[in-house]
Amino acid sequence: MRALVTGGSGFVGHHLVAHLAAAGDEVVTCDRAPLPDGEVLDITDAAATVDLVGRVRPEVIYHLAGWADVGGSWHAPVEAFRANAEGTLNVLQAATDVGVERVLAVSSADVYGAVSEVELPLTEDSPLRPASPYAASKVAADFLAFQAWLGRRLPVLRVRAFNHLGPGQTDKFVAPALASRIARNEVEGGDVITIGNLSARRDFTDVRDVVRAYRLLMEHGEPGEVYNVCSGHDVAVQELADDLLAMASHPMRFESDPELLRPVDVPVLRGDHTRLTKATGWQPEIPLSRTLTDLLDDWRSRVRS
Repeated sequence: MRALVTGGSGFVGHHLVAHLAAAGDEVVTCDRAPLPDGEVLDITDAAATVDLVGRVRPEVIYHLAGWADVGGSWHAPVEAFRANAEGTLNVLQAATDVGVERVLAVSSADVYGAVSEVELPLTEDSPLRPASPYAASKVAADFLAFQAWLGRRLPVLRVRAFNHLGPGQTDKFVAPALASRIARNEVEGGDVITIGNLSARRDFTDVRDVVRAYRLLMEHGEPGEVYNVCSGHDVAVQELADDLLAMASHPMRFESDPELLRPVDVPVLRGDHTRLTKATGWQPEIPLSRTLTDLLDDWRSRVRS
């Protein structure tokens, strides 16, 4: 397949491009920042997006580009909405104009918002209750993709990805943030790790399992459908933090920092990947222990270099 990956230089994009190339796909990437072998594109520029897709003429588009910082969206809601909603609209319009065979539009489990224990696990039919500007922008993007299928018959598959982890992840997210602080303490001799809310429970999947699901959906998924990509198990962030702390090379301790708390933090998320598994046979394969080890080793490498 000739694939275009938007957001190709990002955390997930990097792993997806590697996975697609290993599978024998011809891959073209684009992002806002210059790439060694990719295209520069701001997806909020409609004309530039149409031009790029027209030049590349991909068979399939993996649309990953957008605003990814949930906490940061509280301070820049307009920017988050433009990147995620308007940017997605531009990519969908370009795909329609060129006649792309399939589009995978990546959304987030944050669209489900605040849920109670009795509502878990979350299925694709669970109500959407966005609790942050980021989540609202992702709901808009999700429904724009659905409308492109209903109104234009563009073969779009939507995915709602739950929390994913792995090497290469920015420290704007809780697990890599903790890993980066541990790695810096190991080099600098510190023993304090600042933390926010550790009581939340999340459904974590290794990013390498996530991108495997994306390609399988492109091959076997049903256009117009939406799929959860998740492990099906929730883990307390406290447990994840304790596991990372146990890997530190010398004793360290947690210290609460009010600046790291979000205005709204969803207490628990756990998904159901039954629909994905039925369509593709996908199952998560990489255990959380290996993911955390690889994540911490990656941050050790980054800090020391």
